[in-house]
Amino acid sequence: MATAAKMEIVLKFSEFPETETVENGWQYFELDSEGIIVSITVKPKAFKKLTQASENFPSWIAAVAGKMGEKTENGFKLENPNIQVFEKKQKPEKTA
Repeated sequence: MATAAKMEIVLKFSEFPETETVENGWQYFELDSEGIIVSITVKPKAFKKLTQASENFPSWIAAVAGKMGEKTENGFKLENPNIQVFEKKQKPEKTA
């Protein structure tokens, strides 16, 4: 008998995605994870975090997490996506 568990998918990226505005100002974009296309639709407030990071940080990394949703032709939809963005700090050079 299998033990119950919850699965959460996390995708990390550091390039601003091409987006499409859909109903109610929500933003739709796709991420390619090793040939699997993940379709993501987020609220304007969540997408604003990504926009601000790309404008304010010279280097950043974003993580979008959610549940695996409906299967698509080349991958799947990410349900209940949540975006977190972090500034990528440059490591100081080591001096000999």
